[in-house]
Amino acid sequence: MTSIFDRDAVNAFCRHTHVALPPTANGLLDGLTFGLKDIYDIAGHRTGFGNPDWLTSHEPATHSSSVLTRLLHAGAELVGRTHTEEMAFSLTGENAHYGTPTNFAAPNRVPGGSSSGSAAAVAASLVDFAIGSDTGGSVRGPASFCGIYGIRTTHGRIALDGTCALAPSFDTCGWFARRASVMSLVGSVLFNGRPQSHQTSSPGELLISHDAFAYIDAEVAAALQPGVRRVQSLLGSARSIEVSREGFGAWYDVFRVLQYDEIWKAHGEWITRTHPTFGPQMITRFEAVKANDQTQVAPMKVVRADIAERLNKLLADNAVLLMPTISGVAPLRGASPKDTVTFRERALALLCVAGLGGLPQLNLPFNTLDELPIGLSIVAARGNDEMLLAIAEELEQIGA
Repeated sequence: MTSIFDRDAVNAFCRHTHVALPPTANGLLDGLTFGLKDIYDIAGHRTGFGNPDWLTSHEPATHSSSVLTRLLHAGAELVGRTHTEEMAFSLTGENAHYGTPTNFAAPNRVPGGSSSGSAAAVAASLVDFAIGSDTGGSVRGPASFCGIYGIRTTHGRIALDGTCALAPSFDTCGWFARRASVMSLVGSVLFNGRPQSHQTSSPGELLISHDAFAYIDAEVAAALQPGVRRVQSLLGSARSIEVSREGFGAWYDVFRVLQYDEIWKAHGEWITRTHPTFGPQMITRFEAVKANDQTQVAPMKVVRADIAERLNKLLADNAVLLMPTISGVAPLRGASPKDTVTFRERALALLCVAGLGGLPQLNLPFNTLDELPIGLSIVAARGNDEMLLAIAEELEQIGA
């Protein structure tokens, strides 16, 4: 009997926590296969969370994540669990314990993280779709780097029961696919558990974030213009707007302080008690988490609420915001710690926008720079996830 490992030449799937499950019923996803990021519980099995000490210090799950049970009940087949970076806390996809999945579109470059295995599996055509999670950019970044669709959903829209938390007020379910139609099918299951019973909202005004395009290098911005024109051809003329008056770097500071506070509250006790073995860069990252300035948390919560309200007003009436997904193409594998930190902070300054607002954001895989994938994103108001997926389907047809 064959398994996914017979075809997995990109190290997308976990050998140490492998589980494969057949569908439990027929439904919208009949005949489709998927991978599941190793943060979602499967009843009777341990969840790895990207770290061997987490795996051995936690008991097998008593219940499966509802994300998994919905997919199986809709007819999809789980072929295996996919790699994640340690504690789902990074953007490159390089795991010191289990290795780095290969970016099928750019093998000498990182696949992106922390949903690295899920993105790699989809890009290499090992599955029809794969489930990830997105806290600071863990679906959107890998989708951009690997040249595939990837969505971060509205915060709280999809239940995360039976899922390892990182920073709960930012954590969301997300997924990847090579086809927009598959993205929509998965959305129909996870948002509603049934075909759409209501009409998807029609897109309103198209907004282009001139400050986001100015934030990235000129050559990256130029490479994204064919995609911008493609979106405009569907949605009509656009209005140029400023998203962040304070600058994206200032917004990243808000995100960082609040994320670090939540990470330590979620895992500080386990780290202090267990003294887990982390990879070199993860050690440094958790040292920064532990040293987070607690006096800044309350003020930053106030700033976050203000940012969210401003984004709500900006995206009223079904407006669609167009912006770069991330600051550049995938970095080379094995970059120095200094270069990795520089990349991470620059990338998160853009990625944090949707996180601070709890907004849905969808990566469109329409562009390349020097033959490397580079993503363009559409963002909408909370709850308008289906609208973004419908736009992607229409854009895909335009480009077919």
